[in-house]
Amino acid sequence: MHQKDLTKGNVFSTMCLFAMPMILGNLLQQGYNIVDTWVVGHYIGSDALAAVGSAFTLMTFLTSILLGLCMGSGVVFSICFGAQDKKRLERGICSAFFLTSVVALVLMFASLILIDGIMLWLNIPVEIVERTRSYLFIVFCGIPAIALYNFFSAYLKALGNSIVPLVFLGVATGINIILDLVLVVVYPLGVAGTAWATIIAQYISGIGIGMYTLIHDHKMRQAFCRFNVKKESLKEIANYSLLTCMQQSVMNLGILMVQGLVNSFGTAIMAAFAASVKIEAFAYMPVQEYGNAFSTFIAQNMGAHQTKRVQQGFRYGVLTSIGYCFAISLVLWFLAKPLILIFIDPQETLIVAQGIRYLHTVGPFYFGIGCLFLLYGLYRAMGKPGVSVVLTIISLGTRVLLSYFLSSISQIGVLGIWWSIPIGWVLADLVGFLYYRKNKRKLLKE
Repeated sequence: MHQKDLTKGNVFSTMCLFAMPMILGNLLQQGYNIVDTWVVGHYIGSDALAAVGSAFTLMTFLTSILLGLCMGSGVVFSICFGAQDKKRLERGICSAFFLTSVVALVLMFASLILIDGIMLWLNIPVEIVERTRSYLFIVFCGIPAIALYNFFSAYLKALGNSIVPLVFLGVATGINIILDLVLVVVYPLGVAGTAWATIIAQYISGIGIGMYTLIHDHKMRQAFCRFNVKKESLKEIANYSLLTCMQQSVMNLGILMVQGLVNSFGTAIMAAFAASVKIEAFAYMPVQEYGNAFSTFIAQNMGAHQTKRVQQGFRYGVLTSIGYCFAISLVLWFLAKPLILIFIDPQETLIVAQGIRYLHTVGPFYFGIGCLFLLYGLYRAMGKPGVSVVLTIISLGTRVLLSYFLSSISQIGVLGIWWSIPIGWVLADLVGFLYYRKNKRKLLKE
């Protein structure tokens, strides 16, 4: 099985070549989200789009907990691989899989039991309650599949293999799109059809990548054959994973709270927000995935004590991320209306106007979220996931507080929610860069 040692070779090209399959995979996933939104918006209606948009935000929050566990575990895997410590790696695999499995099952059953209370908390309008409930009940059953894919994907990426996760994600995306068209357009099952398409594809990708890894990687096979969860290894995985999990969940909890506030403005604003967020996710998700690749690069080099490569990687990472974000901001500024019209009927003038307003307000500041993803990855790889939690609290805390305060002013309204987002990003960036500058020597020695 192909593995890549990120502690050798040209720093810039090594990071970029490793990141490209991860970025492409994320673009495929966002491409599916856009097709899904287009199908729902054009073949079911704006109410359905509002329902699926709210559900998407909730599922992002729930899966962020699993993603955080897997990302933290991936840091441990990367450090072990960089240090060539095979026994520690094997112990880490067992502990990480145990933790991820338990959390996935708890999340699934808790979500199914509390589904009505969750919708009430999200301020779901009465007219879309039934659609939202039917969609959520089905997609909640796909949580274990999400855990499977992200666990094995994190392991492969930690060892420098970003190609295989891309392949399985690509297959799942293709299946998802085909099933979306079949179950919504050909057989009009409504939002339930999009939900079934999603979880079928998730289980195919999760089980598929798991089987591939077990067949082709002897370290993974040995770990599962001798499955032994050691207390010290469980503690190490927990130290990295739980704080990363907290950072991811706090980030998405803040987004979820903002979604609840958006919902209070009615289905038109909800639909505009749902369409805008899908466009936005497609725009800046490459830089988020670049941040994850950057984190693996830093972790491997920290494990190998290559401090000069860590510093070089950080400089190149910041420059690359900012350059991309400025370019994509320009694209969204000039193409905001055509992009919104992909999902929204031109006759829905209020929804179209609000979508454009959102992209023109938030879009010019994507450099803020780009740098924030790098800072998350940096501190996670350096064994300081607590700093990432603090940055997330600053970013999301600012966003939530400002959103509720500004939107309550009648002259500002929903525009206050839009402006609170980039303000939170920039404040967190300032704190993250200042902390690195002040503590650089100490961080690089640890």
